[in-house]
Amino acid sequence: MNPADWADLSDEQLLERRIRGLKLQIEGSGLEPLIQQLYNELSARGLAFHPPCYVGDEWFVPEGTPIIFIPFYLAHPRLRDLEQKMILEVEGGDPEWFMQLIRHEAAHAYSYAYRLYRRRKWQETFGLASTEQNDFYRPKPHSRSYVVHLDDWYAQSHPDEDFAETFAVWLTPDLDWREQYKGWKALRKLEYVDELMKSLAGVPPVHQPEYRVGDFDCLNVKLKNHYARKRKLYEDAYEDFYDADLHKLFSAPPDAPDRMKASMFLRQHRKNLLESVCSWSNGRKYRVNELLSELITRCRELDLYVQPNDPKLLLEIAAFITTLVMNHLFTGKFKRTK
Repeated sequence: MNPADWADLSDEQLLERRIRGLKLQIEGSGLEPLIQQLYNELSARGLAFHPPCYVGDEWFVPEGTPIIFIPFYLAHPRLRDLEQKMILEVEGGDPEWFMQLIRHEAAHAYSYAYRLYRRRKWQETFGLASTEQNDFYRPKPHSRSYVVHLDDWYAQSHPDEDFAETFAVWLTPDLDWREQYKGWKALRKLEYVDELMKSLAGVPPVHQPEYRVGDFDCLNVKLKNHYARKRKLYEDAYEDFYDADLHKLFSAPPDAPDRMKASMFLRQHRKNLLESVCSWSNGRKYRVNELLSELITRCRELDLYVQPNDPKLLLEIAAFITTLVMNHLFTGKFKRTK
C-alpha cells in the first residue's frame, strides 16, 4: 500500500488501518531535509556519528540503542491532519519544533553510542543515569541550574534529560549559549558538553548494534488502537472533587437579571480558554480540552449560573484551570489535595 491508496480515506476508514501497513518511509518525505539539517549541524561541530532515524509511534530513542524514532504522523500531511484532530496538536509539526525535538533525541543517541553516562565527570555533572525515572516531577521554574529548551522544564526531570537538554542547547546553531546562560549554574554543564563533544570530534561510535525491525515492532497496531491508548494517557478522575470550586466560581444568584448557565458560558469561551491556558502552562491541548469537557459537564449537572458581564470572571476561570494543569505536571493528577 502506498499513500495514494489511503490518503483519501475518511478518518473512520483510515483509523482501521495498521500503521505498518501504510508503508511510511523517511526517504522522499518532508522529514528527510530536516534530518539532514541535524546531520549538518553535527558535522559542523566535527562530530562523525549521525544517528540513524526510523519511523516510530512517538519521539524516542530506545534505551541503550543509538537510533532515533520519529513519529509516523510527521511522515505524511494526511496523518498530520489526523493527529491534529485526535490529539489537538502535532508534536514537532513545524520545522523549528521538529529541530528542537530531534536535537534532544540526538543527545540520547550520543549518550548510548559513546556510553557517555558511564563517565565519572558526566555523572558528577548531571547525576546517575540509573536514577529511577519518574513521569511526574517537581520542577523549579526559576532554577538556573538547568537549561530551558523543551516545555515543562524537562531538563529537571532526570539526569539523562538534563544532559539531552544541555546538548540540544549547545548544538543549536546561532545560539550564543555562553551569553544566554551567563551567571547560571547551567553554564558549567554547557561548558562540559562543549569540552566533551570536542573530545569526540571525528571519533566513531564505540557502541552501535545492528538495528532489527523486529526488536521495535511499535507500528504493528491499528491507528484507532494507537489513539485509544494515547488518549488514555491523558485520562483522570474528576467525580465531584471540584464542586466547591465550581460553586465559588459560578455563583450568580437566582434573581440576577443577566445570568446564564455556566456550562453555556464555558462552551462559548472554550477556544479562548484552551489557547490561553495552554500558552501559559505549556499544557497539552488534548488534556486541557478534556478537562474543560469534564468541567462543562459538571457545571451542567450542578445547574450552575454566572453573570457573564463580570469583567473578572474569565480571568478567574483561566487561573483556576491553569492551576489544575500545573498540578498535573507536578503530581500526574488534576486533583488537588484538600
